[in-house]
Amino acid sequence: MEKIEVGTGVWLLDVPETGLRILCGCPPDVVKLLMKRGMIRAKQWDQGIWEDGPNAILLSDLPVQEGKFANLIEFPILQMFYRQGMIIPGHPGNTGIKPVVIGLSTQINAVCEYLFRGTYGLANREEIIECNIQKDFADEILALKLAFAFNKIRNSDDILELHPLDSGEREIREGLRVRRVAVNRYAFNYGNESVEIDLNLLANQQYASPIKLEYHKIKREYFSIIHIGEGDGWDPHRPCMSSLVTFQGKIYLIDTGPNILDSLTALGISVNEIEGIFHTHAHDDHFAGLTSLARTDHKIKYYATKLVRASVMKKLTSLMSVPEKRFMRSFEVHDLRHDIWNNIDGLEVMPVFSPHPVETNVLFFRTMWENGYKTYAHLADIASKTVLDRLLLKETNHGEISEKLHRQFTAKIAQGQDIKKIDIGGGMIHGEAADFAKDKSGKIVLAHIGRDLTNEEKEIGSNASFGMEDVLIPSTHNFIRDKARTYLRSYFPGAAENDITMLLNCQMQTKNMGYIIQKRDAPIDSVYLIITGVVEMVRANTDEVNMLSAGTLIGESHALGDEVPERTYRARSYINVLIIPNPLYVAFVQRNAAIADVRRNCETAFFLQMTPLFGEMVSSPILRAIAVSLVSHPVKKGEGIDNLKLQSLCIIRTGSFDLFIEDIPVDRIGVGDFFGEECVFYSGASLMSARAREDGECYLLRVELLRDIPIVEWKMLEVYDRRLVAYGKRMSTTGK
Repeated sequence: MEKIEVGTGVWLLDVPETGLRILCGCPPDVVKLLMKRGMIRAKQWDQGIWEDGPNAILLSDLPVQEGKFANLIEFPILQMFYRQGMIIPGHPGNTGIKPVVIGLSTQINAVCEYLFRGTYGLANREEIIECNIQKDFADEILALKLAFAFNKIRNSDDILELHPLDSGEREIREGLRVRRVAVNRYAFNYGNESVEIDLNLLANQQYASPIKLEYHKIKREYFSIIHIGEGDGWDPHRPCMSSLVTFQGKIYLIDTGPNILDSLTALGISVNEIEGIFHTHAHDDHFAGLTSLARTDHKIKYYATKLVRASVMKKLTSLMSVPEKRFMRSFEVHDLRHDIWNNIDGLEVMPVFSPHPVETNVLFFRTMWENGYKTYAHLADIASKTVLDRLLLKETNHGEISEKLHRQFTAKIAQGQDIKKIDIGGGMIHGEAADFAKDKSGKIVLAHIGRDLTNEEKEIGSNASFGMEDVLIPSTHNFIRDKARTYLRSYFPGAAENDITMLLNCQMQTKNMGYIIQKRDAPIDSVYLIITGVVEMVRANTDEVNMLSAGTLIGESHALGDEVPERTYRARSYINVLIIPNPLYVAFVQRNAAIADVRRNCETAFFLQMTPLFGEMVSSPILRAIAVSLVSHPVKKGEGIDNLKLQSLCIIRTGSFDLFIEDIPVDRIGVGDFFGEECVFYSGASLMSARAREDGECYLLRVELLRDIPIVEWKMLEVYDRRLVAYGKRMSTTGK
């Protein structure tokens, strides 16, 4: 057996005698990582090129680690089926075996449902009609699904070989056995060999991204399109097809592919700055970054038709094994209506149904300007004219509705726009550049490919490099200073307006990625308000790194208390900062608040910022609101805490605790850790208790204060899932 590291928390286990090559862990873009590591290679046969690669997958016990999906098997399975040829009749890669999936039964069931939803979307007529779709059009959608699926809908367990590992050992192939050792740790044995696979990410570890992006300094224009993805799910060099729309200083995202936070950071954008997302459909290359958009201190607005939202929601909640209401709690949902202009604070968007295997919309944007509208069309995952003609006009089971859909859709996507981005990926479910050879748009951008443009395509449309911005309406207004005012007003709601204006008159600067704002153990003479971008807070001797969002104040503790900073703050991207001299900041606080209270709350907020739960992307106003609401609760050694009675989140200020679910130990926690998270999710239903290992202190926080902070909820859910898995493991080993 050969164990090869693919990336952080991901391994490839090759057992040649059994014919198995097991991919252990499936984070976003793992196929691209395998390509870059040379673990997927092209081969030649008489009918063209095909690939080798893994043919089995070991699932993570935890569906999410550090905010990213851990079991995204959709593209690895597609690579096995179609690029290795495991499902193609007569292909040399089709040896009669199915892709193998190994893991806990809960995760196997979850990925089977997720894979089904990613292949077919909504499953039946009733689910479609629930989205306010007329019955005859619902029948048309189902007929299209069948046509794309070659008239056969198959459940995931029909096409995969499944091996649940809930207890004991299991033989996967003759002589190859696997045993679950602990949470996310598995032992493989073959003959006299034994290999252990650990899928856990350590603190401050992240799954690796295969794509390295250059850093850019973008402008917040009145109306512009920033190109942040022109590749597809197989392109190891470029992010998947996506765009940013800037409008009146606000930033909107179109789709959210793998490693979307890397793209935003490279552009100097904090995820907290995203106003909303427009979603076209639920394939992983447009969907996999959705949990990253929940890593904010407020709910991002989610814009899609009810049809697309239902498809996305069912896929996400299947993968996460959570109720559908979890999706609704993480985003501010706004359902768009098909085929009309939906007005979103002056930015108008029209979603149009696109024939595709899953529910899909192409999106048209416009806003009023001199001499009429400025327009942008985003045509992701369209089918070519050849495919549309065959599916909608030539198939015998289609009729008047099909002809109308064909006529209206082809007419809509052919309309000239100022800028039009087109999927030209080809094949059964993607577009062709030749269909737009006579398009009258001002500019056509060709996207959704993993190759260079052909000469014929170069005559039709343009390339777009990462971070390139097409300005439709330039800005004459300073939107950055507006954001600074908003942050200061939320941080100091009772301050006099003239005093806020006084602070805004301070110097505003742009700093490059890597710029050190504040060095550890070195005093600074100003307070910095981060207006745009991302800052990292580093403490090398403890290997701590926290990502701080726009809206964060840096240096406040030093200005108010002359404390020497214990952390280094450096720009993780291009940032815009408001630089407030210490004497001016102190004078401002004295005029608008009780300085002793501000110092105390500042100290508590800084402690929260050091914790794993609140130390990432939670801005200073949110931290301040939480800090003033904490209640101290001293605990003696050996004393127990029954959270069913407290009904609060408990944050450890000093000391350490053992945690139990019923009487089963599941965790040991210390300063900065928390427990009682189940009270946030399940009102009144707590099985968790804690016992102090030494004298200590807890902060108690009312759970209702956390229910509108998505990143905090998702982090609690990750920890809760891990504790439940540990509880299940202990139960099985003790025979309970």
